Amino acid sequence: MKKRLLIATGGGDCPGLNAVIRAIVKRAAREEDWEVLGSIDAFNGILLDPMHLVELTEERVAGIHVQGGTIIGTTNKGGPFEWPVKNQDGSWTTVDRSNDLLERLRYQNIEAVINIGGDGSQRISQGLFEKGCNIIGVPKTIDNDLSDTDFTFGFQTAVDVATDAVDKLVTTAASHHRVLILEVMGRYAGWIALHAAIAGGAEVCLIPEIPYNIHKVVEAINHRVKSGSGFAIVVIAEGARQVDGEMEFVESETPGAMKIKLGGAGLRLSHELKEAGCQAEIRETILGHLQRGGRPNAFDRLLASQFGVKAFEMVLEQKWGHMVAYRHPDIIAVPIKDAIRNYNLIELDSDLVKTARGMGMSLGD
Repeated sequence: MKKRLLIATGGGDCPGLNAVIRAIVKRAAREEDWEVLGSIDAFNGILLDPMHLVELTEERVAGIHVQGGTIIGTTNKGGPFEWPVKNQDGSWTTVDRSNDLLERLRYQNIEAVINIGGDGSQRISQGLFEKGCNIIGVPKTIDNDLSDTDFTFGFQTAVDVATDAVDKLVTTAASHHRVLILEVMGRYAGWIALHAAIAGGAEVCLIPEIPYNIHKVVEAINHRVKSGSGFAIVVIAEGARQVDGEMEFVESETPGAMKIKLGGAGLRLSHELKEAGCQAEIRETILGHLQRGGRPNAFDRLLASQFGVKAFEMVLEQKWGHMVAYRHPDIIAVPIKDAIRNYNLIELDSDLVKTARGMGMSLGD
Protein backbone atom coordinates (compact mmCIF):
# COMPACT_ATOMS: atom_id res chain seq x y z
CA MET A 1 0.00 0.00 0.00
CA LYS A 2 1.27 3.45 -0.93
CA LYS A 3 1.86 6.16 1.64
CA ARG A 4 -0.65 9.01 1.42
CA LEU A 5 0.08 12.73 1.56
CA LEU A 6 -2.63 15.37 1.90
CA ILE A 7 -2.28 18.92 0.52
CA ALA A 8 -4.47 21.80 1.71
CA THR A 9 -4.48 25.43 0.54
CA GLY A 10 -6.01 27.83 3.07
CA GLY A 11 -6.67 31.54 3.56
CA GLY A 12 -6.85 34.03 0.72
CA ASP A 13 -5.96 32.83 -2.76
CA CYS A 14 -2.59 33.83 -4.13
CA PRO A 15 -0.62 33.65 -7.40
CA GLY A 16 1.65 30.61 -7.20
CA LEU A 17 -0.53 28.19 -5.25
CA ASN A 18 -0.92 25.90 -8.24
CA ALA A 19 2.83 25.97 -8.87
CA VAL A 20 3.42 24.66 -5.33
CA ILE A 21 0.83 21.91 -5.77
CA ARG A 22 2.39 20.88 -9.09
CA ALA A 23 5.91 20.82 -7.65
CA ILE A 24 4.86 18.65 -4.69
CA VAL A 25 3.09 16.17 -6.96
CA LYS A 26 5.95 16.00 -9.47
CA ARG A 27 8.52 15.50 -6.68
CA ALA A 28 6.36 12.82 -5.03
CA ALA A 29 6.09 11.02 -8.37
CA ARG A 30 9.85 10.43 -8.23
CA GLU A 31 9.14 8.14 -5.25
CA GLU A 32 7.29 4.94 -6.06
CA ASP A 33 5.56 4.53 -2.70
CA TRP A 34 3.64 7.85 -2.37
CA GLU A 35 0.30 9.12 -3.59
CA VAL A 36 -0.96 12.68 -3.15
CA LEU A 37 -4.48 13.83 -2.25
CA GLY A 38 -5.93 17.33 -2.17
CA SER A 39 -8.42 18.52 0.44
CA ILE A 40 -10.97 20.75 -1.28
CA ASP A 41 -11.32 24.24 0.23
CA ALA A 42 -8.59 23.97 2.87
CA PHE A 43 -9.42 21.42 5.59
CA ASN A 44 -13.13 21.58 4.75
CA GLY A 45 -12.59 18.74 2.31
CA ILE A 46 -11.71 16.24 5.00
CA LEU A 47 -14.08 17.61 7.65
CA LEU A 48 -17.22 17.60 5.48
CA ASP A 49 -19.57 14.62 5.18
CA PRO A 50 -19.02 13.12 2.71
CA MET A 51 -15.35 14.03 2.52
CA HIS A 52 -14.25 15.94 -0.55
CA LEU A 53 -10.78 14.69 -1.43
CA VAL A 54 -9.25 14.46 -4.91
CA GLU A 55 -6.29 12.45 -6.16
CA LEU A 56 -3.52 14.68 -7.47
CA THR A 57 -1.59 12.98 -10.25
CA GLU A 58 1.03 14.31 -12.64
CA GLU A 59 -1.61 14.35 -15.35
CA ARG A 60 -4.00 16.38 -13.20
CA VAL A 61 -1.41 19.05 -12.36
CA ALA A 62 0.15 19.31 -15.82
CA GLY A 63 0.52 22.96 -16.83
CA ILE A 64 -1.22 24.43 -13.77
CA HIS A 65 1.88 26.39 -12.67
CA VAL A 66 0.88 29.23 -15.01
CA GLN A 67 -2.64 29.50 -13.58
CA GLY A 68 -3.72 31.79 -10.76
CA GLY A 69 -5.82 30.56 -7.85
CA THR A 70 -5.76 26.97 -6.64
CA ILE A 71 -7.26 23.90 -8.28
CA ILE A 72 -8.23 22.49 -4.88
CA GLY A 73 -9.94 25.67 -3.67
CA THR A 74 -9.42 27.65 -0.51
CA THR A 75 -11.31 29.40 2.27
CA ASN A 76 -10.58 31.80 5.11
CA LYS A 77 -13.67 30.76 7.05
CA GLY A 78 -13.81 28.14 9.75
CA GLY A 79 -11.01 25.61 10.14
CA PRO A 80 -10.53 22.63 12.44
CA PHE A 81 -10.22 24.75 15.59
CA GLU A 82 -13.17 27.07 14.84
CA TRP A 83 -15.68 25.06 12.83
CA PRO A 84 -18.97 26.99 12.41
CA VAL A 85 -22.09 25.25 13.70
CA LYS A 86 -25.67 26.54 13.45
CA ASN A 87 -27.73 26.27 16.63
CA GLN A 88 -31.40 25.32 16.72
CA ASP A 89 -32.39 28.94 17.39
CA GLY A 90 -30.67 30.04 14.17
CA SER A 91 -27.61 31.54 15.86
CA TRP A 92 -24.09 30.38 15.08
CA THR A 93 -21.20 29.21 17.21
CA THR A 94 -17.85 27.54 16.57
CA VAL A 95 -16.52 24.23 17.86
CA ASP A 96 -13.08 22.60 17.98
CA ARG A 97 -12.94 19.70 15.51
CA SER A 98 -9.18 19.24 15.52
CA ASN A 99 -9.41 15.79 17.15
CA ASP A 100 -12.01 14.80 14.56
CA LEU A 101 -9.64 15.96 11.83
CA LEU A 102 -6.81 13.82 13.19
CA GLU A 103 -9.11 10.80 13.39
CA ARG A 104 -10.21 11.30 9.78
CA LEU A 105 -6.59 11.52 8.67
CA ARG A 106 -5.95 8.16 10.34
CA TYR A 107 -9.10 6.71 8.75
CA GLN A 108 -7.85 7.75 5.31
CA ASN A 109 -4.36 6.36 6.05
CA ILE A 110 -2.87 9.80 5.49
CA GLU A 111 0.64 9.84 6.92
CA ALA A 112 1.57 13.47 6.29
CA VAL A 113 -0.02 16.86 5.58
CA ILE A 114 1.37 19.88 3.73
CA ASN A 115 -0.57 23.01 4.61
CA ILE A 116 -0.03 25.93 2.21
CA GLY A 117 -1.13 29.24 3.68
CA GLY A 118 -0.34 32.49 5.43
CA ASP A 119 -0.22 33.51 9.06
CA GLY A 120 -3.66 32.16 10.01
CA SER A 121 -3.14 28.88 8.16
CA GLN A 122 0.27 28.32 9.75
CA ARG A 123 -1.20 28.95 13.20
CA ILE A 124 -3.54 26.07 12.39
CA SER A 125 -0.50 24.04 11.27
CA GLN A 126 1.23 24.68 14.59
CA GLY A 127 -1.89 23.77 16.55
CA LEU A 128 -2.27 20.48 14.68
CA PHE A 129 1.45 19.71 15.09
CA GLU A 130 1.12 20.17 18.85
CA LYS A 131 -1.68 17.59 18.75
CA GLY A 132 0.59 15.08 17.02
CA CYS A 133 -0.14 15.73 13.34
CA ASN A 134 2.69 15.05 10.87
CA ILE A 135 2.46 18.43 9.19
CA ILE A 136 4.69 20.68 7.07
CA GLY A 137 3.94 24.35 6.36
CA VAL A 138 4.44 26.30 3.14
CA PRO A 139 4.26 30.12 3.48
CA LYS A 140 1.81 31.83 1.16
CA THR A 141 0.61 35.41 1.27
CA ILE A 142 0.71 38.46 -0.94
CA ASP A 143 1.21 40.48 2.26
CA ASN A 144 4.76 39.10 2.86
CA ASP A 145 4.05 39.27 6.60
CA LEU A 146 5.34 35.87 7.72
CA SER A 147 8.61 35.96 9.66
CA ASP A 148 11.65 33.77 9.06
CA THR A 149 11.38 33.86 5.27
CA ASP A 150 12.79 36.57 3.00
CA PHE A 151 9.73 36.45 0.76
CA THR A 152 6.47 34.58 0.48
CA PHE A 153 5.35 33.57 -3.01
CA GLY A 154 2.55 35.71 -4.42
CA PHE A 155 4.04 38.91 -3.05
CA GLN A 156 6.10 39.81 -6.10
CA THR A 157 3.13 39.29 -8.43
CA ALA A 158 0.98 41.51 -6.21
CA VAL A 159 3.70 44.19 -6.35
CA ASP A 160 3.72 43.91 -10.14
CA VAL A 161 -0.04 44.50 -10.22
CA ALA A 162 0.19 47.45 -7.83
CA THR A 163 3.11 49.00 -9.73
CA ASP A 164 1.24 48.68 -13.01
CA ALA A 165 -1.69 50.48 -11.36
CA VAL A 166 0.60 53.32 -10.26
CA ASP A 167 1.96 53.59 -13.82
CA LYS A 168 -1.55 53.88 -15.23
CA LEU A 169 -2.67 56.39 -12.61
CA VAL A 170 0.29 58.66 -13.40
CA THR A 171 -0.98 59.34 -16.91
CA THR A 172 -4.53 60.14 -15.89
CA ALA A 173 -3.38 62.19 -12.89
CA ALA A 174 -1.10 64.25 -15.14
CA SER A 175 -3.83 64.74 -17.73
CA HIS A 176 -6.37 66.07 -15.21
CA HIS A 177 -3.93 67.71 -12.74
CA ARG A 178 -5.30 65.60 -9.91
CA VAL A 179 -4.13 63.87 -6.75
CA LEU A 180 -4.82 60.17 -7.16
CA ILE A 181 -4.86 57.84 -4.16
CA LEU A 182 -4.19 54.13 -4.65
CA GLU A 183 -5.17 51.79 -1.80
CA VAL A 184 -3.41 48.44 -1.77
CA MET A 185 -3.61 45.33 0.43
CA GLY A 186 -1.11 44.21 3.05
CA ARG A 187 -3.05 43.99 6.31
CA TYR A 188 -0.74 45.21 9.09
CA ALA A 189 2.38 45.42 6.90
CA GLY A 190 3.31 47.93 4.21
CA TRP A 191 5.42 45.74 1.93
CA ILE A 192 3.19 45.94 -1.16
CA ALA A 193 2.59 49.66 -0.74
CA LEU A 194 6.23 50.68 -0.31
CA HIS A 195 7.58 48.43 -3.06
CA ALA A 196 4.96 49.66 -5.54
CA ALA A 197 5.39 53.29 -4.50
CA ILE A 198 9.16 53.19 -5.06
CA ALA A 199 8.89 51.21 -8.30
CA GLY A 200 6.10 53.43 -9.62
CA GLY A 201 7.56 56.74 -8.49
CA ALA A 202 4.78 57.86 -6.13
CA GLU A 203 5.22 61.09 -4.19
CA VAL A 204 3.65 59.82 -0.96
CA CYS A 205 3.46 56.34 0.57
CA LEU A 206 1.57 55.67 3.81
CA ILE A 207 2.15 52.35 5.58
CA PRO A 208 0.98 50.82 8.89
CA GLU A 209 4.47 50.88 10.37
CA ILE A 210 4.64 54.68 10.19
CA PRO A 211 1.45 56.43 11.41
CA TYR A 212 1.08 59.60 9.36
CA ASN A 213 0.55 63.27 10.16
CA ILE A 214 -2.10 64.50 7.74
CA HIS A 215 -0.60 67.99 7.67
CA LYS A 216 2.74 66.52 6.58
CA VAL A 217 0.94 64.68 3.80
CA VAL A 218 -0.82 67.86 2.66
CA GLU A 219 2.50 69.69 2.72
CA ALA A 220 4.13 67.05 0.50
CA ILE A 221 1.22 67.07 -1.95
CA ASN A 222 1.10 70.86 -2.18
CA HIS A 223 4.85 71.02 -2.79
CA ARG A 224 4.53 68.48 -5.60
CA VAL A 225 1.52 70.14 -7.23
CA LYS A 226 2.95 73.66 -7.00
CA SER A 227 6.35 72.61 -8.28
CA GLY A 228 4.99 72.61 -11.79
CA SER A 229 3.92 68.99 -12.25
CA GLY A 230 0.35 69.75 -11.21
CA PHE A 231 -0.41 66.24 -9.95
CA ALA A 232 0.58 63.72 -7.29
CA ILE A 233 0.28 59.98 -6.64
CA VAL A 234 -0.34 58.66 -3.13
CA VAL A 235 -0.06 54.94 -2.35
CA ILE A 236 -1.67 53.91 0.93
CA ALA A 237 -1.69 50.47 2.55
CA GLU A 238 -5.07 49.28 3.83
CA GLY A 239 -3.70 49.19 7.39
CA ALA A 240 -2.27 52.73 7.38
CA ARG A 241 -3.60 55.21 9.93
CA GLN A 242 -3.03 58.69 11.31
CA VAL A 243 -0.97 59.29 14.44
CA ASP A 244 -3.30 58.43 17.35
CA GLY A 245 -5.84 57.17 14.80
CA GLU A 246 -7.23 53.71 14.07
CA MET A 247 -7.12 51.43 11.07
CA GLU A 248 -10.18 51.43 8.82
CA PHE A 249 -12.03 48.12 9.14
CA VAL A 250 -15.36 46.38 9.47
CA GLU A 251 -16.13 43.55 11.89
CA SER A 252 -17.27 40.40 10.16
CA GLU A 253 -20.38 38.62 11.42
CA THR A 254 -19.72 35.51 9.32
CA PRO A 255 -19.19 32.48 11.60
CA GLY A 256 -15.60 31.28 11.56
CA ALA A 257 -14.40 34.15 9.35
CA MET A 258 -11.68 36.64 10.21
CA LYS A 259 -13.09 39.04 12.78
CA ILE A 260 -11.66 42.17 11.19
CA LYS A 261 -11.62 43.07 7.49
CA LEU A 262 -9.41 45.99 6.62
CA GLY A 263 -10.35 48.39 3.86
CA GLY A 264 -11.42 51.95 3.25
CA ALA A 265 -8.13 53.67 4.12
CA GLY A 266 -7.96 55.42 0.74
CA LEU A 267 -11.40 56.98 0.96
CA ARG A 268 -10.76 58.02 4.57
CA LEU A 269 -7.49 59.65 3.53
CA SER A 270 -9.32 61.58 0.80
CA HIS A 271 -11.71 63.03 3.40
CA GLU A 272 -8.82 63.80 5.76
CA LEU A 273 -6.91 65.65 3.04
CA LYS A 274 -9.91 67.80 2.17
CA GLU A 275 -10.58 68.60 5.83
CA ALA A 276 -6.90 69.56 6.25
CA GLY A 277 -7.14 72.09 3.45
CA CYS A 278 -5.80 70.20 0.41
CA GLN A 279 -7.01 72.26 -2.56
CA ALA A 280 -6.21 69.76 -5.31
CA GLU A 281 -8.89 67.62 -6.92
CA ILE A 282 -8.70 64.12 -5.46
CA ARG A 283 -9.78 60.71 -6.75
CA GLU A 284 -9.43 57.29 -5.10
CA THR A 285 -8.72 53.82 -6.52
CA ILE A 286 -9.01 50.64 -4.46
CA LEU A 287 -6.98 47.88 -6.10
CA GLY A 288 -8.51 45.15 -3.95
CA HIS A 289 -8.59 41.54 -5.08
CA LEU A 290 -6.90 42.28 -8.40
CA GLN A 291 -3.69 41.88 -6.41
CA ARG A 292 -4.55 38.27 -5.61
CA GLY A 293 -5.70 37.17 -9.03
CA GLY A 294 -4.14 36.24 -12.34
CA ARG A 295 -1.04 34.43 -13.46
CA PRO A 296 1.98 34.38 -11.14
CA ASN A 297 5.07 36.10 -12.48
CA ALA A 298 8.30 34.20 -13.14
CA PHE A 299 9.75 34.95 -9.69
CA ASP A 300 6.72 33.55 -7.87
CA ARG A 301 6.51 30.49 -10.13
CA LEU A 302 10.15 29.73 -9.38
CA LEU A 303 9.86 30.34 -5.63
CA ALA A 304 6.62 28.34 -5.41
CA SER A 305 8.21 25.43 -7.28
CA GLN A 306 11.23 25.50 -4.96
CA PHE A 307 8.91 25.56 -1.95
CA GLY A 308 6.92 22.59 -3.26
CA VAL A 309 9.93 20.38 -3.89
CA LYS A 310 11.47 21.30 -0.54
CA ALA A 311 8.18 20.65 1.30
CA PHE A 312 7.98 17.08 0.01
CA GLU A 313 11.62 16.44 0.83
CA MET A 314 10.88 17.65 4.37
CA VAL A 315 8.12 15.03 4.47
CA LEU A 316 10.68 12.37 3.54
CA GLU A 317 12.95 13.72 6.30
CA GLN A 318 10.00 13.80 8.75
CA LYS A 319 10.69 17.42 9.71
CA TRP A 320 7.21 17.78 11.21
CA GLY A 321 6.27 21.14 12.66
CA HIS A 322 8.55 22.98 10.26
CA MET A 323 7.84 25.42 7.45
CA VAL A 324 9.66 25.94 4.17
CA ALA A 325 11.45 29.30 4.04
CA TYR A 326 13.51 31.36 1.60
CA ARG A 327 16.82 32.65 2.91
CA HIS A 328 18.59 33.98 -0.13
CA PRO A 329 19.89 32.05 -1.95
CA ASP A 330 18.75 28.94 -0.07
CA ILE A 331 15.43 27.18 0.58
CA ILE A 332 15.49 25.98 4.19
CA ALA A 333 13.28 24.61 6.97
CA VAL A 334 12.32 26.70 10.01
CA PRO A 335 10.06 25.86 12.98
CA ILE A 336 6.49 27.00 12.29
CA LYS A 337 6.30 28.46 15.79
CA ASP A 338 9.13 30.85 14.91
CA ALA A 339 7.49 31.92 11.65
CA ILE A 340 4.23 32.90 13.36
CA ARG A 341 5.72 34.41 16.52
CA ASN A 342 5.78 37.95 15.10
CA TYR A 343 4.46 39.71 12.02
CA ASN A 344 7.10 40.47 9.42
CA LEU A 345 6.86 44.26 9.46
CA ILE A 346 9.00 46.82 7.65
CA GLU A 347 11.79 48.01 9.92
CA LEU A 348 11.98 51.78 10.08
CA ASP A 349 15.76 51.81 9.62
CA SER A 350 15.70 49.38 6.67
CA ASP A 351 17.30 50.11 3.32
CA LEU A 352 13.81 50.11 1.77
CA VAL A 353 12.68 53.02 3.95
CA LYS A 354 16.00 54.79 3.44
CA THR A 355 15.60 54.45 -0.32
CA ALA A 356 12.13 56.02 -0.23
CA ARG A 357 13.28 58.90 1.94
CA GLY A 358 16.45 59.34 -0.11
CA MET A 359 14.38 59.96 -3.23
CA GLY A 360 12.26 62.56 -1.50
CA MET A 361 9.19 60.40 -1.00
CA SER A 362 6.98 61.46 1.90
CA LEU A 363 6.05 58.72 4.35
CA GLY A 364 3.74 61.06 6.21
CA ASP A 365 5.97 61.67 9.22
